[in-house]
Amino acid sequence: MGAFTTRNDTRKIQIGSQVIGGGNPVLIQSMTNTRTEDVTATVAQIHRLEAAGCQIIRCTANNVEAARAIGEIKKQIHIPIVADIHFDHQLAILAMECGADKIRINPGNIGGADRVRAVVDAAKRFQVPIRVGVNSGSLEKELIEKYHGVTAEGIVESALDKVRMIEELDYDQIVISIKSSDVMMCVRAHELIAARTDYPLHVGITEAGTLMRGAIKSSVGLGIILNQGIGDTIRVSLTSDPVQEIIAAKQILKALNLRQGGIEVVSCPTCGRTAIDLIGLANQVEELTADYEHLSIKVAVMGCVVNGPGEAKEADLGIAGGNGEGLLIKKGEVIRKLPEEQLLDALRYELEHWN
Repeated sequence: MGAFTTRNDTRKIQIGSQVIGGGNPVLIQSMTNTRTEDVTATVAQIHRLEAAGCQIIRCTANNVEAARAIGEIKKQIHIPIVADIHFDHQLAILAMECGADKIRINPGNIGGADRVRAVVDAAKRFQVPIRVGVNSGSLEKELIEKYHGVTAEGIVESALDKVRMIEELDYDQIVISIKSSDVMMCVRAHELIAARTDYPLHVGITEAGTLMRGAIKSSVGLGIILNQGIGDTIRVSLTSDPVQEIIAAKQILKALNLRQGGIEVVSCPTCGRTAIDLIGLANQVEELTADYEHLSIKVAVMGCVVNGPGEAKEADLGIAGGNGEGLLIKKGEVIRKLPEEQLLDALRYELEHWN
């Protein structure tokens, strides 16, 4: 296997107002779970996702009404919109006519060569990139037989076959997505494909699971892949409120130093020495700090006198808990001692007046 094509060297692809690949930052995606034709509900959900930090949004275009709704939704949001199409090539064309900034298709399930050509012709006409998506769960029977099961090699071969279908129609505005719910298979597939193509890669662990399990699987898989320089956009797929996908994705990128800015909250795991409701307080602090993403600081929430004061002093702003009370520490200095019930408001005040 040759050297990887890293995100610094992938092709640049324009998606609405965003550019991916070629050294641009890794962007966070999510997908709505409303009925797309319900424009009001879909726009409301996208606004919540935008506020959380979503940078590209995908909506299903599974019927004519949904495909047509893409245009009205686009007028009311502030991030690029991707239309997700399966089986019906006419819906892909209609979504592009209505203003989709990108389409997601599997060329293998929208019919024969004529239908693929019709979609690519429309993509050329509207200058809309095509995301070619292949999941391990939909791998072709012949590739399963060739590789004696569902394998990373089969997933990659399937994806590159579909990329060639589009390239042969003289179009190269392509993003590739290969996903599996098997973390290490997904890692292997991305390593293989990054050695064989320079198209931007959208990375995710598909069907990762519920909030905690899915976040853990995604963190492990995406962490390994992204840390090798692979991946231009990501989605953390969770069986949860899509806003949680954005929160998890941001934390993954921050942990890998692929995203700067925003407040980093650190908190101790609690122990028998803890004499305040540290778990409740830490969760409240995490919710509170989400409203101050413009600040690039570290906030510590510590529960006892053993490590608390020291750890809090290393942060920009911190709470060191005691017996029903706590120290508020700013830039390494204790600025006041407060009852437990006043700590959150004091922290909020400091964030609002941070300089």
